[in-house]
Amino acid sequence: MRPVQFHARLAFVAFLVLVFAPQPILAQEGRRQLTGPVNAQGEPIATSADISASWPNWRPAVAANKSKAQRRSEIARANAAVDHRLILQVNSNDAAAMNLALNNATNVIDYYKSKGEKVKIEVVTFGPGLHMLRSDTSPVKSRIEAMAIGAPEVSFKACGNTREKMRKTEDKEIPILSEAKMVESGVVRVMELQESGWSYVKP
Repeated sequence: MRPVQFHARLAFVAFLVLVFAPQPILAQEGRRQLTGPVNAQGEPIATSADISASWPNWRPAVAANKSKAQRRSEIARANAAVDHRLILQVNSNDAAAMNLALNNATNVIDYYKSKGEKVKIEVVTFGPGLHMLRSDTSPVKSRIEAMAIGAPEVSFKACGNTREKMRKTEDKEIPILSEAKMVESGVVRVMELQESGWSYVKP
């Protein structure tokens, strides 16, 4: 065998050893010490059980990424085939402000209908403004029910963080109008819509 061929084969064998040889796993902070088989240097070798045991540590990050992707997908669908997009924020327990938000929504819809253009409006409530979408305290409940039927361009979002705080404070479940949908955070919802090109108005 020629020297060149011998050295080439030797290098290839060394490569296979490096690739397929069991790799030691170093115990990291916050993870359990591995036990079981060790290599020639006395270092622990990962087993299928170790891999399975470490998998739950990765689930929160995966779940968070999936949730973010879902939110972006939802916003992208809302943006499709629409000429104009408007956020109306309500964060005060004020009947006048709530009625003003609904009036603004109606006026915007009528304006763009007259021009043959499509618009989508999202009313986002958080803080004391969540009362707008509470079925037990909303002063505009009948208007929202009517708009859900006659103005499909408008949707309503209720802040989950605010609802949870109210639940703890009042020590009871907080009922939300069936016409509304929950979002984890009203503030974050407003931010992400604006980042996607929506216009923002606080009545």
